[in-house]
Amino acid sequence: MAWIAEDRRNIQVKTGQPLLTQQLKQYLQDKYFARYPNRRAVLIPALHALQHEYNWIPPQALQELGEFLGVAPAEVLDTASFYEEFWLKPKGKYLVQVCRSLACHLCGQKDITDRVKQTLGIDEFETTPDNKFTLVELECLGACGTAPVMLVNDVLYENVTVEQVDEVLSKLPEDPHHFADPDVTWDDKH
Repeated sequence: MAWIAEDRRNIQVKTGQPLLTQQLKQYLQDKYFARYPNRRAVLIPALHALQHEYNWIPPQALQELGEFLGVAPAEVLDTASFYEEFWLKPKGKYLVQVCRSLACHLCGQKDITDRVKQTLGIDEFETTPDNKFTLVELECLGACGTAPVMLVNDVLYENVTVEQVDEVLSKLPEDPHHFADPDVTWDDKH
């Protein structure tokens, strides 16, 4: 993905109730502070925890995380925007990721992506109006032997055909947490 230059000098962060809650702070302290040489080194695990909590990382959370870790908010934003895995804008409940590696490309990935776009009525990096789906293409999902592949949240679909796209998307439950593992909550995972 190409770098996109944005003028962020005049961004006003709207604040409300703290997003970096006491529970989340305690979790970060208990799990990471003793394992890392300083608080700054906890930045990436903390960004993962925030994203897991909110399904993206709101600007207010970036600012609060900087204050908590003693890191400039600009450094927190630079780190979060550098890695493609962090979402700085809301995404849908379901993240539909189509692999575009050479193997998938040769096995019909473009047709799969086009079908997802047509079915959902969105383009890559867009979210459906009901905030249910977001579409992205990834360079490689590591399943070249079963290309083409598509990842929906944490579930990998292999040997995907154009005909299967609508079936996969239509059979997803309303609550994506039940899709991955209905018996595991955030607290259980951490």
